[in-house]
Amino acid sequence: MKIVSIAGARPQFIKCAPVSRELRKSHQEILVHTGQHYDPEMSDIFFDELSIPKPDYHLGVGSGSHGKQTGECLVGIEEVLEKERPSLVLVYGDTNSTLAGGLAAAKLHIPVAHVEAGLRSYDRRMPEEVNRVLVDHVSDLLFCPTETAVNNLLVEGITKGVYLTGDVMADALLHNREIAEARSGILGKYSLTRGQFLVLTVHRPSNTDNREHMESIIGATGKCGKTTLFPVHPRTRKYLKLFGLWDRLPRNIIACEPLGYLDMLAAMGSAEKILTDSGGVQKEAYLLSVPCITLRENTEWVETVSAGWNVLTGSDRAMIQKMIWDFTPPSDHPDLFGVGASVRIAELISRLCR
Repeated sequence: MKIVSIAGARPQFIKCAPVSRELRKSHQEILVHTGQHYDPEMSDIFFDELSIPKPDYHLGVGSGSHGKQTGECLVGIEEVLEKERPSLVLVYGDTNSTLAGGLAAAKLHIPVAHVEAGLRSYDRRMPEEVNRVLVDHVSDLLFCPTETAVNNLLVEGITKGVYLTGDVMADALLHNREIAEARSGILGKYSLTRGQFLVLTVHRPSNTDNREHMESIIGATGKCGKTTLFPVHPRTRKYLKLFGLWDRLPRNIIACEPLGYLDMLAAMGSAEKILTDSGGVQKEAYLLSVPCITLRENTEWVETVSAGWNVLTGSDRAMIQKMIWDFTPPSDHPDLFGVGASVRIAELISRLCR
């Protein structure tokens, strides 16, 4: 069976890697890279480190407004699908590439499978929330990482084609954690001591594009005095410079280029706490048993909050500082995401799509 898999951003490359390994044992996979993330540090390095096959198509979409980026992805993906005529289109997560892939396939009457279906933050101001809701409603197979995701779909009346598979990022992390520990020199490069530094990531427009939010996040992290590794997303760097904050970063914050998956995994796994507005990093923090401070008012990974390992602070300076010092998770660390999702997804596709 011919399957077209669509990826375009860092989290999707990570999710795609273990699924692709399983699919290619029995099927022909055509990999489409939309180019939504185009910097080498956000794209090429993940293909190299995760041994993902080189894309069969690279659309080179690049950055732009949501409408422009989604539209260009839609045009490019439609051309690929008309040429390849696959039996199934596989999309991941909640990016503009995900939405474009789902829409292009649905309009061409090609079945759609959505990996990481059913996630909801219930905040329609987030473009990711709009993307994931729309994709779920045009998908034929919905692979849910958690029971909460299954229940979210049930509330929206989606019951057909829904499967609880577990989370593919758990497979990726399990496969690569020991490799990261052995290969990464990130701690030595920045003179970091295990358990005595923070990791900070900020990339969501609701934070990056808001001077007050960025001043609050940087100010709180600087005021705590703890050594903080800050891999800077290109968008974040742009706005830090625009707001005049780039040249005034506190001395305890080590700003660096975006990290590859293995270096990021090694850094996060060795951190005292992680501060982030990323959905994927929240989940990785939990899988690594590292306390997470989420710089948002809501999260799609509500299980991590309920388990006591993730706390929501938004961009509130006082709350961020307090959580850096006081947030301590419980000793209990339940298995929320399981392992083996990639195998289950490949088996379901083989059984259901003939």
